[in-house]
Parts: sequence; structure tokens; C-alpha cells
Amino acid sequence: MSWFDLRLVGRLLAVALLAAPLAGCFQPMYAARSDGSPALREKLSGVEIPPLNYPQASREARVGLNIRNALMFSLYGNAEGGPRTHTLSMRLVASRNSLIVDPNTALPEFENYGLDVSYELKEIATGKTVVSGSTFTRVSYDIPGLEQRFAKNRGLRDAEDRAAKTIADNITTRLASYFYAGS
Repeated sequence: MSWFDLRLVGRLLAVALLAAPLAGCFQPMYAARSDGSPALREKLSGVEIPPLNYPQASREARVGLNIRNALMFSLYGNAEGGPRTHTLSMRLVASRNSLIVDPNTALPEFENYGLDVSYELKEIATGKTVVSGSTFTRVSYDIPGLEQRFAKNRGLRDAEDRAAKTIADNITTRLASYFYAGS
């Protein structure tokens, strides 16, 4: 072995010796807790997600339902969950902005669909707000032309679905971190 190889082996050995005491500290987030407290999945199953209050058959109602369904699936995997300990309320604001406009027709070719959601998690027993925050997403979609109105509407609907999934993932991550760490 050369001098360089011995130095490299020495450094790797030093790193391994320094990291060894931390090897037992790792515990997967969704695994059963070793201290006997409930697992994260059980805590998340206690979150009630009431329907959003928007006019029926409106775009906001459909997007809100998509967010709610995605949250229910990611929090407890079915439509029921466990005994309710917390309730999650949400308010959403949707927006559309034209990104690229055709100079000949002055019609948009690409649009951005934006979704801003503020949420609040309250304990049912005390009514105390334990988590509040907001999240947002921007999703772009193209408009294929004047003759293809269905494609334009379908592109918008797809953008709404993608935005709803992103928002649900963001909220799920925040709630999981609260229930895991307690803050």
C-alpha cells in the first residue's frame, strides 16, 4: 500500500468510529415507537377532515374535494380513520395567469394554475389550535388552440388535480412532522 492509501483508510476508520455511537439513534418515522407511545399512523388516523364550504359544482368545490380525498388516503388510507382527536380546516384560493400569449390572436397559449391553501389543525378536546400554516403550488398547462376547447378544459382540470395532490402532500408532511416531533 502506498502512503495515500494508508491515509485514506485511516480517515475512513476515524469517520466510522465517530459515527458508530449514532448508529442506534435512527428510527423510521412511520415505524412502531420503541417507547410504547402510539405509532405515527395511529396519530394521523385521528385527524378529521370536514368538507370544504364552497358552492356545489364549482371548480373550488371539486379541487377541495380532491385535496380532502388525497389527505384522507395519505393520513389513514381509507375513508374512516380512527377515533377523532383533531380537526383540520382549510381555505383555498385558486388563480390562473397567462404565461405566453399569441401575438396574432392575443389568446393565451400557456397558463399557470395557482392554488394557495391555509390550514389549521385544532384539538377537539380543547379547541386549541396546534398547527396552522399555508402552502401553495403553481402548475402550468398548455392551451392547444382555438378549435380545441375540450383540450383546454381538460388541461385545466389536469392542472387542478396535480395542484390538489401537491397541496395534500405538503399538508400531510407538515402534520406528520407535528405528530412525530410534537411541534
